[in-house]
Amino acid sequence: MSIPTVTGRRFSVGKYDIIATPIPYSAHMLRYTVFVDGKRIGAMASVPGESDCRFLEKPPVVPPLVPWQSTYRPGRPKKGAPPRANEAPQLPREELPNCMDFPRPTDER
Repeated sequence: MSIPTVTGRRFSVGKYDIIATPIPYSAHMLRYTVFVDGKRIGAMASVPGESDCRFLEKPPVVPPLVPWQSTYRPGRPKKGAPPRANEAPQLPREELPNCMDFPRPTDER
């Protein structure tokens, strides 16, 4: 005995024809194949809207990849610069008036 599956169907969204066919080994999922003028432009697993079909027909332009350049090293010292000291720089301390004392540490938290 096999699992009953959903039957496929055919419908249109705007100028796009969509054919829904059952996904193999799935009881309820459909593959929605999108066609425009008889030419397959893509497939989806969810019901496509007109904007999804437009995206499949003409995806947005992706800018070209920028090759990695070894000469661009942000935050690094220039060649020939003196080496950095290994010690962390001291944070500037605010000057306290002479009459002010630091609080004494206690065991209370």
